[in-house]
Amino acid sequence: MSEPTRKMSQPAGEATRLELLPGMAVVALWMLVVCGIGLFGVIAHHFPAVVTVVCALLAAGAQGLLKRRRWGWAIALATAFLSVCYGVWAGLYFHQPPALVLVMVNLVFFLYLVRPEVIERVA
Repeated sequence: MSEPTRKMSQPAGEATRLELLPGMAVVALWMLVVCGIGLFGVIAHHFPAVVTVVCALLAAGAQGLLKRRRWGWAIALATAFLSVCYGVWAGLYFHQPPALVLVMVNLVFFLYLVRPEVIERVA
């Protein structure tokens, strides 16, 4: 199908709404990596078993974000915000400089997720 024909067959704004932004995929991948680390920690008995509930929420949020659902976006936004809060607390209270690196990564994700382009692409 040629480009002009495809443009005429789609309603205005439909093409941009249906596309997944690369940054959204990166945030979802990051959530899945954190979920995997949490599950590995539970299996190795480094984390308590309740961490599996958090990992399930992370996996559900990543799935919802990849499918461009509003609830997936909300879980990803909450995850980024709470991770920033925890990282600041851990960096200041326990004097852990590596926590500040995670603060910066999650702050970038949070600021990305609140962009209007991202918000308009979730249903």
